[in-house]
Amino acid sequence: MSWLEVLAVIAIIGFVIYQQLAGQLLRGKRVVVLPAVLTVIGLLDLRGSHLRPADIAWLTVGAAGSLLIGLAFGLIMRLEARDGVLWGKMPLRGLWLWVGLFAWRALIMVLAARTGAHVAASTTPLLFTLGLNRLGQGAVIVPRALRAGIPFAPEKDGRTFLGGGFGGSFGGSFGGHDRDQSGRY
Repeated sequence: MSWLEVLAVIAIIGFVIYQQLAGQLLRGKRVVVLPAVLTVIGLLDLRGSHLRPADIAWLTVGAAGSLLIGLAFGLIMRLEARDGVLWGKMPLRGLWLWVGLFAWRALIMVLAARTGAHVAASTTPLLFTLGLNRLGQGAVIVPRALRAGIPFAPEKDGRTFLGGGFGGSFGGSFGGHDRDQSGRY
């Protein structure tokens, strides 16, 4: 991974943190598809590297920690219906999870370097682990939204991701039933 790619990843993370703290409408493709794409791209980056057993071990440990922190992101995210669609905001304490994610990655890099796992100690796994982290968050947000009956915000083409999973048409209500739109879920 070049330094330009590292700067791009840092900029993306900064933008994600800002959006999460400010709150935003949640679109399904951003919650599920984009993290999956990041994970696959990161995996393809790793495939081009010569992975030793120590690399695989540290990549596995690093990936597991990133995924667990992502699950925690999904648990603390405040979800509610706004204008009939899913809206989410990370509480300020969620910044501690970002600190934990950065510290986890730094710890993995240091320990991997000490055991000769040069790929795991490099910036190459960043997209892979960030993608897994975001997938972990999505793995918690999607079922929470489904249980609450709150559809994702429409995509740019007007369609709703997983629209059938929320029980019907979403004109001004959820499947024909009026809901209190002010409640948090």
